[in-house]
Amino acid sequence: MKQIVVCIVVVLGLLSTSCITQKDVVYLQDKGTVVNDSLQIQALASPYRVQVNDLLSVNVKAEKKEINDLVQIFNPTSGEVGNSDRSLYYNGFTVDLHGNIEFPILGEINVLGFTTDEIEFKVKEVILQKYLKETAKIFITVKLSGLKYTTLGEIGNKGTKVLFQDRVNILEAIANAGDILETGDRKDVLIVRQYATGQKIHHIDLTDIAAMQSEFYYIQPNDLIMVKPLKRKSIGAGQTATQTLTTIASIFSVLVSTYFLARNL
Repeated sequence: MKQIVVCIVVVLGLLSTSCITQKDVVYLQDKGTVVNDSLQIQALASPYRVQVNDLLSVNVKAEKKEINDLVQIFNPTSGEVGNSDRSLYYNGFTVDLHGNIEFPILGEINVLGFTTDEIEFKVKEVILQKYLKETAKIFITVKLSGLKYTTLGEIGNKGTKVLFQDRVNILEAIANAGDILETGDRKDVLIVRQYATGQKIHHIDLTDIAAMQSEFYYIQPNDLIMVKPLKRKSIGAGQTATQTLTTIASIFSVLVSTYFLARNL
């Protein structure tokens, strides 16, 4: 009987702390890390530099009509219409394993490690030097063809997503993927990011308002966002107090029944 009582006490103690609390699910709480009443978000992340397999959208235009008609030969053409994702796939420039894009007429241009602003200047310089007068006013627009990222783990919609925005913070990315489940660990979200030297894993606590000042608050193309399950989920306890009490009652009933059956044998 003493062993059963001990087991019950242990189970009660374990499950009494196993419900998911408000502190586990509320984003951006003030944990004493904010000095002022308002928090100024600082974009600490450096400008994104193009990597292998990135998809770029490049467009060339000119101020004068006659020159604009001429520079259209530098713009890619495709019969794909209607579906924007598909159109970007065929019209865009994929960075190959050597860090180059194959540009119409101009040939290969190395873009690996450059920002989009630097690529714009690079393309403009080549066109003016080889095909137009340096006084010609042309405009080059280079953008990433959507910000692609992947979500895994305790999140609503797992898989690869594409957002057609220049900047996306991690909360927007997670909301677009159906939000983190109640059983997900918001205090230690993992971001797997690609660098020239390989991949690195970064951690961010989304329940702390200080996360908004993290250099990983804004995601980058090809980021992998992983949400681990809370330890409470592995225990098998309920997510709410009612569910936890139901689990406790069930375990207590089984233990008592086992005791009386053993006693009557």
